[in-house]
Order: sequence, then structure tokens, then C-alpha cells
Amino acid sequence: MRQWNKNFVVTGMGLIIPVSIVILWHIFSVSGLIATNIMPSPLKIVSTIVDLFREGELLEHIGITLYRVSMGFLLGTAIALLFGVLNGYFRTIRYLLDPLIQALRNIPSLAWVPLFILWMGISEASKISLIALGVFFPVYLNLVSGIQGVDRRLLEVGWVHGYQGWRLIRHFFLPSALPSFFVGLRSGLGLGWMFVVAAEIMGASKGLGFLLTDGQTTGRPAIIIASILLFAMLGKLTDYLLELAGRRILRWQDSYESLERRKAL
Repeated sequence: MRQWNKNFVVTGMGLIIPVSIVILWHIFSVSGLIATNIMPSPLKIVSTIVDLFREGELLEHIGITLYRVSMGFLLGTAIALLFGVLNGYFRTIRYLLDPLIQALRNIPSLAWVPLFILWMGISEASKISLIALGVFFPVYLNLVSGIQGVDRRLLEVGWVHGYQGWRLIRHFFLPSALPSFFVGLRSGLGLGWMFVVAAEIMGASKGLGFLLTDGQTTGRPAIIIASILLFAMLGKLTDYLLELAGRRILRWQDSYESLERRKAL
């Protein structure tokens, strides 16, 4: 019960600033301090979302965007896990591949769009691949950093007990790198939501990114802001679920955060 009350208080505190912004936004809209043709009122945004839901469009747009982000996230994470382990553990492979990966990491997302269209057309494969590319880099970077930062004394214990190669990676490197890996997953998921907008510019006829660009093309600011808010809410929800999974998997970790939770209980 006490833990439930604590979660309620923490959630309430997190809502203070967003709710205050919405209230001020509504006051400024009603008083005419904000032009409604540029920044519609919160009630207009809610009305737009409700209309899209009633017409059956909203769930369709949300569904296809969630599908693209989920598939891109899984694909990007799988590739990052492979390259992260190889480059983190094997020095020669890291010297060969890491400079190229670090160079590719700095290319803007929109710069990849023409190339992906040329290679794969405007199919779902090109959209999911673009999202996977965005997810790959932060997951890879954090995993390599986590593997490189494993305590040397811990590895010496493994060597003494005969752990080598894959057994050493599985039992020592990966568990020690898990905290960094989950930081990378959350960063990668955030970039996945950013890249989906670029992906849905690539000839998409459905999705929140398409809805956003359609609102821009047709001059409907309510659609644009509604799409942005939906991106924010869905991104926060998926990040929260990933955070919960990380807490559960890393509950063995004796960290400052776990100390705070024990004090709260």
C-alpha cells in the first residue's frame, strides 16, 4: 500500500508541469493572446483526436506506427547486440569496424531517406530499416561502452575459474554491461520514434508521421499538434514499459536507485 501511494505521488508530481502548461495554453487561447489559426486551444486538439477516433482513422495510424517502431526497434537492437559484443570483446574487430560505425552515426536521418528509397523503394522494408538504423547506434555505443567498462578484477575471477571466450562473455561481460545496455535501449527507442517520422515521409499513406505531414500540407495546425502530442504520449508509454522491464531485470543491482526504493518501503 505504501509503495502504491509513493508511485501515485511520483506520478502526480510528474504531471504538475504538463498540466500547468495546458492550463496556461487554454487561458492564452481563450483570451486571444495566442492566435487560434496558429496554435489551436487544447479543447480543439482534444476534439480533433476524438473526431479521428470516431472516423476510425486514429487507431489505424497509431497501429501502423507502433508496428514500424516495434519492428525497427527489434531489428536494430539485434544487430547492435551482435556488433556490440564483437567490437566490445574483440580488439581487432573493434579497430576495423568501429571507426566506420562512428562515422556513419553522424549522418542525419533525413540524409538516409533517398538512399533507402533507391535501394528498397517505398515498401515497409525501407521504413523499418531506417528506424532500425536509428535504434542501432545508441544501443551499440552503450553496449560497447558497458563491455569495455567491466571491472578487471571481476574478469580475473572468471579467468581463474577457467572461463574463456563465449562463456566469459555470457557470464561476466554481458551481465556487467546490462545497465549500460538498457540505457542504450531507452535511447534507441527514443531515436526510433524520431526516425519513424522520417520513415513515414517515404511514400507512406498511414501512420502518425503521415498524419503530421498531411496536417502541414493541408494547413491544419490542430492535426499537427495532435500528432505531436500522440507521439509524445506513445513514446513516454513505451519508454516507461522498457524502464519497468529494466528495473525488473536489474533488481540484483545494488545501486543508489535501489537504495532509494528500499528507503521508500
